[in-house]
Amino acid sequence: MNLSKISVNRPVSTLMFMLIAILLGAVCLNMLPIDLYPEMEIPVAIVSVNYSGAAPEEIETLITKPLEKSIATVNKLKKLSSYSREGNAIIVAEFESDVDMDIAALEMREKVDLVKGALPDDASTPMVLKIDPNAQPIIQLGISSDMEKGKLQRLIEDEISSRFERIDGVASVDIFGGNEREVRIKIDQEKLSGYGLTLPQIKNILRSENLNLPGGKVNKGSKELLARTTGEFKSINDIKSVPIVLRNGEIIKLSDIASIELCYKERESLIRVNKKNALGIGIKKQSVANTVKVAEKVLKEISAVERDYPQINIVIGMDQSEFINKSINNVTKNAIVGGLLAVVILYLFLRNIRSTFIVGIAIPVSIISTFALMFFGDLTINLISLGGLALGIGMLVDNSIVVLENIYRYREEGYSRKEAAILGAKEVGMAVFASTMTTIAVFLPIVFVKGFTSIVFKQLSFTVTFSLLASLIISLTVVPMLSSKILKVGEVKARKHSGISLGKILDSFSKFIDYISKFYGKILKFTLKHRKITVLVGLAILISSTALVSMIGGEFFPKEDEGMFNVNVEVPFGTSLEDTDKIVKQVEKIVSDIPEKEKIFTIVSSSLGFSTSVSNSSTVICTLKKEKYRKRSTEEIVNEVRNKVSTIAGANITVSETSSMLKGGPQSAAIEIELKGDDIQLLKSIGKDFEAIVKSIPGTAEVGLDTEEGEPEARVVLNREIASFYGISTYDLANILKAAIDGVKATNFKYDGDEIDINISLDDRAKKSIENMKQILIKSPTGIMVPIGQIANIEYGNSPTQIKRINQIRTVNISSQLSGRDLKSVTDDIKKELEKYPLPSGYHYSFTGQHQDMMEAFSSLAKALILSIIIVYMILASQFESLLHPFTVMLSVPFALSGGFIGLFITRRSLSVPAFIGIIMLSGIVVNNAIVLIDYINQLRERGLKRREAITKAAAIRFRPILMTTLTTVLGLLPLALGIGEGASTQAPMATVVVGGLLLSTVLTLAFIPVVYTIFDDILIKIKTKLKPKRKKEKIHVKL
Repeated sequence: MNLSKISVNRPVSTLMFMLIAILLGAVCLNMLPIDLYPEMEIPVAIVSVNYSGAAPEEIETLITKPLEKSIATVNKLKKLSSYSREGNAIIVAEFESDVDMDIAALEMREKVDLVKGALPDDASTPMVLKIDPNAQPIIQLGISSDMEKGKLQRLIEDEISSRFERIDGVASVDIFGGNEREVRIKIDQEKLSGYGLTLPQIKNILRSENLNLPGGKVNKGSKELLARTTGEFKSINDIKSVPIVLRNGEIIKLSDIASIELCYKERESLIRVNKKNALGIGIKKQSVANTVKVAEKVLKEISAVERDYPQINIVIGMDQSEFINKSINNVTKNAIVGGLLAVVILYLFLRNIRSTFIVGIAIPVSIISTFALMFFGDLTINLISLGGLALGIGMLVDNSIVVLENIYRYREEGYSRKEAAILGAKEVGMAVFASTMTTIAVFLPIVFVKGFTSIVFKQLSFTVTFSLLASLIISLTVVPMLSSKILKVGEVKARKHSGISLGKILDSFSKFIDYISKFYGKILKFTLKHRKITVLVGLAILISSTALVSMIGGEFFPKEDEGMFNVNVEVPFGTSLEDTDKIVKQVEKIVSDIPEKEKIFTIVSSSLGFSTSVSNSSTVICTLKKEKYRKRSTEEIVNEVRNKVSTIAGANITVSETSSMLKGGPQSAAIEIELKGDDIQLLKSIGKDFEAIVKSIPGTAEVGLDTEEGEPEARVVLNREIASFYGISTYDLANILKAAIDGVKATNFKYDGDEIDINISLDDRAKKSIENMKQILIKSPTGIMVPIGQIANIEYGNSPTQIKRINQIRTVNISSQLSGRDLKSVTDDIKKELEKYPLPSGYHYSFTGQHQDMMEAFSSLAKALILSIIIVYMILASQFESLLHPFTVMLSVPFALSGGFIGLFITRRSLSVPAFIGIIMLSGIVVNNAIVLIDYINQLRERGLKRREAITKAAAIRFRPILMTTLTTVLGLLPLALGIGEGASTQAPMATVVVGGLLLSTVLTLAFIPVVYTIFDDILIKIKTKLKPKRKKEKIHVKL
């Protein structure tokens, strides 16, 4: 089926199909979700178990190891990490990227259930949770007011939060930084013991008094009524009046032995916005909701709330949609600029508005059609998919240029418009089809790449493929059809002799191209005459440029300048919130002095329940002014802050740029070294040595070892010989000690529509000194009141922080950030130094973190590159019906790779995953010029021209379209390659590699490929010559 012939003969049908594609694409564009990166499922699940009062070693033995052993048998488990801390075990299971996390989590629950019965009776039920990227807030707000804080909190809880919860797409609204109310009952130790009472007795009395219970049904006349006892507390006075019956029959009130008050619990967090106290709100979206659209609705509601409540002030501490919008707009702008530059180049070459329109229409129609394919392919508009469109924008006109140039040639030879359109498109149809297929084919292996790289870049491969397929169809249908209608012979001739609109500039450009064309003709004659010299020069260029690889750094992903950074402050356990806040305020002072800062959002808090940190963690989030309003990058500012906060004592302070790429997933330091062995003390000792070695390497920053001395503690050790006399167990001792000092929840109290805790404890005298603590009484089973000091000894020391295990082996972790150097070179230097360290037998280390991610990605992409080259060869072999000539075309690939490395070297960019993707793209793009050239040489030889004449003529005729396609692609990519603006850093290395590789390979293709073609052709002739006599002898032998 000849598509071009059908399109030319049925122009109205062709036009209608094009308009349908445009209409469908425009409709689908408004329906596509918008996000910063493709939606991804984080293949991580967590198991958490609490076992109050148990030391890390006990947690490891009794809980962690049994769970690890069972969970380790789950399918597709990649890595198993565990953290045994005092009273808590956390096990983190990381799976292969292609796993179904719903099935994996279900299998984990089954494995946990198998050993649940073997866990200590007092341990909590293990919780299994999947890591959800949507669990991170998309917007964080700070709300402040001059009103009393309790009133502000109730206003937010009762009225404001519900307004955000009602927004379509919002999953939940979390309020933090506020005070939680409780009824606090502090009991006088002397009165309690004087009346012969115990804390557990008071707890049970409160529970039994605070009840509503049904009593059955009774009759009242002809009606049957439900009898119900209502004894729930309705006021604080009800609690104060709770009767307590003593052993002698006397009745006292609870208020006789205790103080009862409605108050706030001890605060666990503080929120400040721009150093002003506030309450925080975190707004999370539903997993299927569009981040940008939900954020727009939230921002609109914020304006309404401020209007309805003028007494409050709302500051947006963090808004994910802000950087998404900036990035998407910037990439879109770069794509538009690239497209316009490509059209300008077309016009400079063609010097004809109609011809430029015929070719240029491929860009908007292809892109708009791609949106329809993206919608039906369940893709989203994000930085990666839009980057794919921007990367391919210059290539969208390549096929149309080749087709139109050939149609021109037929028109100049005297064919009619219709004949020229059909014959010109048919002649190059297979060539443009093959060149498109080679470009698309290189993306097929990317779909099979595993890991985080695959998740992110699948959409890029799909969008480039969709847009190139659309451009191929347009070049073989719309271009011939329009050429048959609006392309005129006179205008073609005018294009060759005089400019139609830009005068001398166009004339000068045409003369320059003619000069280059003639110069190329001379170069070609020289190279064909001196083939050995040409080959040697080509090899010299190839070898010298590949030597640059060792001078190019390596990194996992280039950092985007998102205009935000975090300062994380970790203080040891045992540090009060007030002392933590003093350190955080020092950090705030340093951050507030930054001239580029726009706002500061501070969270001072204790460690989170599912955190693997062993310290109380607080965060200062700084949002900077827009990039165009500041002279320094976020990285430069981070380095300055890092140096300044290093002088603050009493905390481990780290400074890092915000990364939307890793939000919700396992975040790691740039460099992480896992040191494994059996003895935890020896591991710590070796870890400190490793820490010192890493610190000595230039380019490292914030080097840390994840072990600490732990919290200072007074250990209450039961004297079992004495305790057994009274019948008191360790469990009894632990319970009474916790109840007396920290307090325990007795029951609930409904107040103002909320259900708050009633907490009982001894009064503050019990915890003012160790001696007072020793006087706390514990009641034996026989009723004897025994002081704790009589049955237990007090020992002092530091509690161990945690025991970390990786794949069931004890591990300590040494981590480091980077400063001024790339990941690969710093890691290589660290490896050299660590190789000199004499490790004891049974102890070993490995590099993880971003270095491991980078190496896994590079290994996977290298396999994809090899597979891509093989697929390209197969397509070329099918195109040329030859096993030898595809090698001629594919020799442009190594030159392209050299050009890509030169591009990275000149721009001082590192080899990263995006750059590697660019290399894979190059292997399919650079062969297009050689395909067009070799295909036409073969056609001319089939028509009877000699080899040398066919090469010279084909090179002269194909020179302009090759130059045009190269320049349109390069200029289309130029805005991305410059890496200017938000969201550009991800695509810049990719575009740089393609631009550098395409420029060098084009120059060498035009001069080098014809020479290689003749060499392979000579080899082919020799092979055929040798085979001919053998065939004759075989025939004679058969006849005989």
